[in-house]
Amino acid sequence: MNRRYGSSSTSVDAARTVANHYSARRNQTFEEREVSPIVHLRKLNNWIKSVLIQLYAHRGDVVLDLGCGKGGDLYKWDKAGITYYVGIDIAQGSIQDCHARYTNARFRFPARLICGDIAEMRLDQALADELPFDICSCQFALHYSWTTEARARRAIANISATLRPGGTCIGTIPDANVIIRKLRETRGLCFGNSVYSVRFDEEFSEKKFKSSSPFGIQYMFHLEGVVDCPESLVPFDVFESLVKEYDMELVFVKNFHEFVHHYMKLPKYKEMRTIGVLGGQSTISEDEWEVAYLYLSFVVRKRGQC
Repeated sequence: MNRRYGSSSTSVDAARTVANHYSARRNQTFEEREVSPIVHLRKLNNWIKSVLIQLYAHRGDVVLDLGCGKGGDLYKWDKAGITYYVGIDIAQGSIQDCHARYTNARFRFPARLICGDIAEMRLDQALADELPFDICSCQFALHYSWTTEARARRAIANISATLRPGGTCIGTIPDANVIIRKLRETRGLCFGNSVYSVRFDEEFSEKKFKSSSPFGIQYMFHLEGVVDCPESLVPFDVFESLVKEYDMELVFVKNFHEFVHHYMKLPKYKEMRTIGVLGGQSTISEDEWEVAYLYLSFVVRKRGQC
């Protein structure tokens, strides 16, 4: 990567790169997914999202899905018994695929799908007739807003502005602490394994990151068959500070490894073993498990009571 995406113009370039990347990705068939080298990682990610939804969604909820992608979580929301769904994604191709998925299935809830950048839009205006939402979900997407402070603030402000008092936001993002630690443990500026790689630009050759500049810290991320575009670190202390500033509070944060070890102990979530993630005939590979360590889950709640 030859440049940082710190200014407003280059942030637009970064957003366009991300949008083009995900628009170009086509939906894989079941057979293709099953032979993917990261099939168990994808199942693990889906299990984590399913647990988050089971923990915090309630029957009858109105849902806002930020970075909804191709609609892979629609089935999870249908199982939760929600009554209305709004999905927003920056990639036009993903929205088209999400629409096709919604149209071809028999979901029990009405839905509205929007192509837009959650780090640029004013969602309190765009969704004025649908406010407030009971629950917001932002899965593997919020870090794309961290190219500038203004974009990060807009994304967090949008979450707060669309939630009802007492409403929750569930999400997953890269774990900045883990990524920085892995970078410092490697000799160069790139680390990874057979299924992923992270590459920082030469400007980070000293592997030092100023707390005064927590936005626009870019790296190139490749995940076999899924991701190949620039991403941004999200220092979690900065994230938590913004959450508080926008009238929300952190409920919990767990690295994926911690999340798995905690919730798989609970009987109601042990179906993980039956889908070949941990244990059983087909177990997640060490390389996939290393990728899982790069991510964390979080839950924040809008202050007040409904």
